[in-house]
Amino acid sequence: MMSFNYQDAFSRNIGWITEAEQQVLRGKRVAMAGAGGVGSEHIVTLARLGIGKFHISDFDEYEVHNFNRQAGAFMSTVGQAKVKVMEKICLDINPEAELKSFPEGIFEHNVDEFLDGVDVYVDSLDFFALEARKLVFKKCLEKNIPLVTAAPLGMGCAFLCFMPGGMSYEEYFRFEDAKSENEQYIKFLIGLSPAMLQRPYLVDPSRADFHAKKGPSTPMAVKLCGGVAGTYVLKILLNRGELVTAPYGIHFDAYRNKFKKTWRPMGNRNPLQRLMFNIAKKIVLK
Repeated sequence: MMSFNYQDAFSRNIGWITEAEQQVLRGKRVAMAGAGGVGSEHIVTLARLGIGKFHISDFDEYEVHNFNRQAGAFMSTVGQAKVKVMEKICLDINPEAELKSFPEGIFEHNVDEFLDGVDVYVDSLDFFALEARKLVFKKCLEKNIPLVTAAPLGMGCAFLCFMPGGMSYEEYFRFEDAKSENEQYIKFLIGLSPAMLQRPYLVDPSRADFHAKKGPSTPMAVKLCGGVAGTYVLKILLNRGELVTAPYGIHFDAYRNKFKKTWRPMGNRNPLQRLMFNIAKKIVLK
């Protein structure tokens, strides 16, 4: 059996990063809450980048409807815990990786342990896991941990980055202004995607069901999210490359051949966002 060698395994990264930078990545720790669609793609992407330490969480098991987009979803893994499958895949890429798993999910009692020693947090929670997301976002703010979130929308990626000392997630999303849980979901959606590039080609709107807490997703969008978030993790950890941070965001839609850099000063309190909120509320809560 071939023995593993870290330098050989990630040698093709060299050129875009230096050998010294590869060793920096080897010592960094990244946390991802959620090992489903984007979460599994983030784990694979960052493992192949040579990141050496991971904290991952997910309480779910694989089902057949995960097949269209999740990196660990196969006939052979149906019924298996997502976090265990992704542990195995990560270690199959880098047997030297240090992994700490949280198979019950993230809650108030374990969020500090989940973020302990973490250099970057990559948001990978299900869109509707809002309470867990707000908890982790709040703790990242308190602990000065950079936070990136990439949303697979349509056949594209909408991306936000929150850095210590910059605009906070609450200053941007303004969840506290919402009067209900559904209004918080709307604020999260329009905050993630002010450009709404994906909206014109949603051919069956009934599949985006806020009440059932289900929405459509494509494998292309998930792959794009993995690439964009992985690039930002690299830039943050190596401290090089321009960062687009909140209240700025970026949205690339491969289907429409469009790229938008968005700017929403005051976040969801921006007049444009208030207008978008009222329109979206009528559409999704009808």
